[in-house]
Amino acid sequence: MDHEYKNESDAIKVTPTASNGAMHHEIAGLHHAGKAWEAREPYGPAGFRGLFSNHYVALCAAFATIGGLLFGYDQGVISVTLVMNQFLDRFPRVSETASGAGFWKGLMTAMLELGALVGALFAGYLADRISRKYSIVVAVIIFTIGSVLQTAAMDYAMLTVGRFIGGVGIGMLAMISPLYISEIAPPEIRGALLVLQEFSIVLGIVIAFWTTFGTRFMAGEWSWRLPFLIQMIPGLILGAGITFLPFSPRWLSSKGRDDEALQALAKLRGLPTDNSLVYTEWCEIRAEVAFQQEVNAERHPQLQAPTRANRIKLEIVQWTDLFKRGCWKRTMVGCGVMFFQQLVGINALIYYSPSLFATLGQGYEMRLILSGVLNVTQLVGVATSLWTMDRFGRRPLLLVGAGLMFISHLIIAVLVGKFGGRWADYSAEGWVAVTFLFIYMFSFGATWGPVPWALPSEIFPSSLRAKGVALSTCSNWLNNFIVGLITPPLVQNTGYGAYTFFAVFCLLAFAFTYFFVPETAGRSLEQMDEVFKDVSSEAEEARKTRIEHEIMEGKRSTGVVA
Repeated sequence: MDHEYKNESDAIKVTPTASNGAMHHEIAGLHHAGKAWEAREPYGPAGFRGLFSNHYVALCAAFATIGGLLFGYDQGVISVTLVMNQFLDRFPRVSETASGAGFWKGLMTAMLELGALVGALFAGYLADRISRKYSIVVAVIIFTIGSVLQTAAMDYAMLTVGRFIGGVGIGMLAMISPLYISEIAPPEIRGALLVLQEFSIVLGIVIAFWTTFGTRFMAGEWSWRLPFLIQMIPGLILGAGITFLPFSPRWLSSKGRDDEALQALAKLRGLPTDNSLVYTEWCEIRAEVAFQQEVNAERHPQLQAPTRANRIKLEIVQWTDLFKRGCWKRTMVGCGVMFFQQLVGINALIYYSPSLFATLGQGYEMRLILSGVLNVTQLVGVATSLWTMDRFGRRPLLLVGAGLMFISHLIIAVLVGKFGGRWADYSAEGWVAVTFLFIYMFSFGATWGPVPWALPSEIFPSSLRAKGVALSTCSNWLNNFIVGLITPPLVQNTGYGAYTFFAVFCLLAFAFTYFFVPETAGRSLEQMDEVFKDVSSEAEEARKTRIEHEIMEGKRSTGVVA
């Protein structure tokens, strides 16, 4: 938009007309020196401080992150459960003394990730079709079914199927919740709000760990059934409460419901619909939708007739659009950061931290306590990113985090390789290794924990955002599944090799970030073309400018997308 507002008072004047019941916007005081977003005033302070001046949107985002809480809880609940005698009596196949226990333990643990992979793929379609918030309701229903099966599990097969079904719901929630948050957030605090997602994930892990740490003292099978039962409570609260939250203005606009999008945006910003900041953002959203619709019509002209067959074909080819010009760089960044988030070793520590502490010479009780404190350390790290994400940006956090994690893994690998199996004689060295595990966990929580969840939901164009986030999340779950499967035998058979393996990927994560990941902090979702510089032709730039002019002047509305 080649428009610049001098101040709020002369930006726009909104005048209702009776011709069609709509509102025509009379644009005054516009200049062509720069784009509107370059001159637009922020809604409030950036970062953590901005949460207190955008109360309603912060509350909506915080409620949506209950999905992250469920994700973290379902991941963390298995950690102590795997070493409970009551659990092992019911499922002897995962006992340390059983033949092939490492594989069966890894399969049961990783089945959650496999289900989540399926859920994330399905959620991309559902979020576009029935809205972000109603697809969260569907995810909660599926998650609850899986929780019931896990709670009532009588054999290994039933428990594994329950974890798979619960994983489908978890995968949907882990994809849709940050997508919804990114689409309702003002750019100044989007990073801080997306950090709430990772904070909720880690909080869920902490709650699950200390819940099972306490219930292990209960006699009988309720020691492990009760933690599975508890996770249904926040799920039901989320499913019921999300229906009262506003729709995503960007989803409404993509469906041609522009007036509703303006109302939802004004409500989220706590400002009237005729406020210049709200109006400008609304026009940016509509211009991005209209631009993507034109591009889509040119790219797939044979699929524009409103038939069921065309809708199915269009749904399929839009997935391939993620790998074409104008989007492939974003797909590489989204999938890449999610790939490295898992391959730096975080979930190996979450799932198997008691076993890892055993390799460092710690006794049974101390292993459990240290595992719980380790998760709290990650939570503290995530809390710092509420302030740092928008202040310093995504890219610096990723670079610093990868460097610190590499150093931590490398030192632990050296210590385990040199003193492993002789910790009774080298207790000081064992505690040094434990210390660097804590440094690693804090570093991850402050950097690679929240940033990979934020980036995919920011970088994709509106027409492909749900699918782009879904594909990126699938990258997370696929690699999460692989890590969950290979870690037990890796730790059992190689010792220091596990830490060396993850150290190499920390180094690769640093290189990937340095060469490929751009900075997105402070930019609106509609500015990502500028960030990635992938709308390169003069013709496309001219088209975007034309569409933005038409929308700002009230000469165009976005069409309806079925």
